[in-house]
Amino acid sequence: MTCTHLATVRDVTPSSNGCEDCLKIGDEWVHLRVCRTCGHVGCCDDSKNKHATRHYRATGHPIMESYDPPEAWGWCYVDEVMLDFTDNPTPHLSDSPARRTSRVRKARR
Repeated sequence: MTCTHLATVRDVTPSSNGCEDCLKIGDEWVHLRVCRTCGHVGCCDDSKNKHATRHYRATGHPIMESYDPPEAWGWCYVDEVMLDFTDNPTPHLSDSPARRTSRVRKARR
């Protein structure tokens, strides 16, 4: 199956260095995802809050990209297919404490 939503992919500026919603409530995440329509950064479905999927359900923005370097894959929620962003990954914001904490949490799993 192929993704029928590739036209929605934009070059975006990430909304934060960590899960935007978890940072607001002081919670933790496992991995990060960035919306390729608007740049919202949310946590993955392995995280208890699943903010990336919640963002998709609230906005209908169909494609997210893994925001954990050096990964360069994406997911279309509608077509349920993986995508390759090797040639067009979203640049990461500065190496803030939030990003360093995310990598520490990954390492402990």
